[in-house]
Amino acid sequence: MADVKLVSNSQVQPENDSPIFYILDTNVLIHDPTAIKNFDEHHVIIPITVLEELDKLKSGKIAIAADCRQAIREIDAILGRAPPQDVEEGVPIPRGKKLGSCGSLSVLMTETPENVVLLPTHLNDNKILNDVAYLKQRFPGRRAVLVTKDINMRLKARGCGIESEDYHSDQLLSDITQLNKGYIEFQHSFWDEVENVQTEHCHAFTLYHLPREVIPQALYPNQFLYDKTGFLARVVKVSKERITLRHLDLDELMSKETWGLRPRDAYQAMALNLLLDPDVHLVNLTGAAGSGKTILALAAAIEMTVPNKIYRRIIATRSTQGLDEDIGFLPGTEEEKMEPWLGAITDNLEALHWDDDSSSSSIEYVLAKVPLLFKSLNFIRGRSFQQSLILIDESQNLTPHQIKTIVTRAGNGSKVICLGNLAQIDTPYLSPTSSGLTYLTERFKNFDHGGSLQLQGVPRSLLASYAEKHL
Repeated sequence: MADVKLVSNSQVQPENDSPIFYILDTNVLIHDPTAIKNFDEHHVIIPITVLEELDKLKSGKIAIAADCRQAIREIDAILGRAPPQDVEEGVPIPRGKKLGSCGSLSVLMTETPENVVLLPTHLNDNKILNDVAYLKQRFPGRRAVLVTKDINMRLKARGCGIESEDYHSDQLLSDITQLNKGYIEFQHSFWDEVENVQTEHCHAFTLYHLPREVIPQALYPNQFLYDKTGFLARVVKVSKERITLRHLDLDELMSKETWGLRPRDAYQAMALNLLLDPDVHLVNLTGAAGSGKTILALAAAIEMTVPNKIYRRIIATRSTQGLDEDIGFLPGTEEEKMEPWLGAITDNLEALHWDDDSSSSSIEYVLAKVPLLFKSLNFIRGRSFQQSLILIDESQNLTPHQIKTIVTRAGNGSKVICLGNLAQIDTPYLSPTSSGLTYLTERFKNFDHGGSLQLQGVPRSLLASYAEKHL
């Protein structure tokens, strides 16, 4: 391999005037295949080791294979026709009609000298760190930053004296406590603070029109307002001048059965209100394990599919670490392969019919009446689902790019329900703030046909509640 040929030493400018070298790790391109376009006027560098890793992962049925292929296509679209010298020195990144410096992309083709090797080269991570160290030695006047979502890689970089950072381009929050809960809870009576209100009776609903300054907090469509006296309303519209609320009868919501299920608290009642509303096309439910996310979504899905016939079918899928590697070894059809991984769906289906004279017969009846399809995330790509209710369980393990791929599969008359617990992320390169579920909640908070709700408590059992608090 040739030594690195990015720019000659004579071209090195003072650090504060020179574009920064951003060296991308493989996990960044898997997390966001378009990441190379998100570094403005700076110089993006792809180590040859990263290309080799993408090449190994691009084949097969694992979920990340499609992301690897897209990342390779993005790189090829910029470097594909460039001569070898330009590939090493940097090819401008096209940005449409944008004027000025658009940044550049290059491949780091290095053979690190022995006197620069910091770590043993039996690991790809070590090869990348050694290459970055050599890059820093060759261009001491340029700032070089390794971008990786691997915490341990960042720790190793720090030990080698290499600057590193996480990839934040699609991270909308710095603190997960800032995430929209879907409701605002008042400790006193809501009406104590309201002096001016206009009431309107619209069909079967009562609407309240209030001045915007009554509620100083941020408000979003389909957010709930709730107080301890039992007042409950849902935000219909928010403008700079006023707020429009729709009155909800909490007692009525609490007593309403949805496929035999009644809400256990006000938060579950709010969730069912969103789930059962055909005008709400996207619902995100978050909360601790046992808070009722799956059973609420399943009960609402069956209610809207069997008696009400709003949707033709229910499509259930989930993100599970190891699912895509293991599913190919299981016998049977796609649905049969997916069943072990979607046990939460079938368990909750049984729970909905425990009190029936013959629970097994009831479950068979539901499965016969409802086209409940278990789908792998791999087979959802490229599909378009019409008049379908799509349940995505464990969606906290999806990247922003993956969750976009799934949600955009919803066709006319379809509804998407995302379920997840941001405290139980199994994917090594995701955190609560970088999860696709957080990204989706933030991006859709102003969507008139979307709603999010964070369920409270652990109604599953006293044991589960105690374990959630003390383990």
